[in-house]
Order: sequence, then structure tokens, then C-alpha cells
Amino acid sequence: MNRFAALLYMLILLNSCTSYEQKGTETKQSAKAALILADKAFSAMSASKGMKNAFVEFIDSNGVLLRPNRLPITGANAIDFLIEQNDTAYTLTWEPHFAAAAASGDLGYTYGVYELHLLSKDTSIYGSYVSIWKKQQDGKWKFVLDTGNEGVGNE
Repeated sequence: MNRFAALLYMLILLNSCTSYEQKGTETKQSAKAALILADKAFSAMSASKGMKNAFVEFIDSNGVLLRPNRLPITGANAIDFLIEQNDTAYTLTWEPHFAAAAASGDLGYTYGVYELHLLSKDTSIYGSYVSIWKKQQDGKWKFVLDTGNEGVGNE
């Protein structure tokens, strides 16, 4: 009888591990989809309300900006830096090409290609970007790190 109980215990244990793995995979997949939606909403706000407003809305309170020829700009300083930006001469939009999320579903990243459209010259500059995202207590996603690279060469 003890062997039967041990076998039953092992089957229950194995089944619970499979359920946990499936739950983690579902969480990860839904987080990836949510990250793509958040990044697209971020870009849409940049197009409609300006880059400054979008970045201030979507940055985490401890967010970090990595910009060319500067040390990392962090937290309140990053928010102040964004508020000081004059974004009336251009429109910044982007399209995420990929998202990945932690199994826990509360941290992830997106990357893709951005377009900086200069209004006065009717020309565009393209580049690549990556944003690292953190899920907030209210379920919304905010970025904790953002950086970009000008130029997109041949694929």
C-alpha cells in the first residue's frame, strides 16, 4: 500500500509542476501581448500629443534614459529632462518589432524601429530603440529604461 501512496504522491507532484509551467507560459504570453500594446499606445500618444507628453506619461518614477554623449539620466532628473524638451519641430513615432517578458509577467522589453519626422524639412530620420518595461501596481506598463540608436542599415 505504501508503494501505491508514493506513486500517487509522485503523480500529483508531477501534475502540479506541469500546471505551474503552463500558468507561467500563459502569464508570459499575455505579458508579451500587453507589452506590444503598451509600446504601440506610447507611440500613438507621441504622434497625437507630442513626444514630451508621451514620455512623461509612460516613464516609471525610477526610469532611466540613455542618450548620446550623456551619462544616464535617472528618476526625477529623467522626468525633468523630458519636461524641458521642445518637441514642436518634429514628430517621433515607432513600431515595436519584438517583445519578451519574464515568466512572472511583471518585467519585459520591446525593440523596434523609430521615425523622427522633421516638420520643417519634411524629412525623416530612422533608428532602432529598446525599452525595458515594468508592470505597475495598477496593471499598466511603464518603461524603466529607454534608449535608441540613429540609423538603420541593411537587414
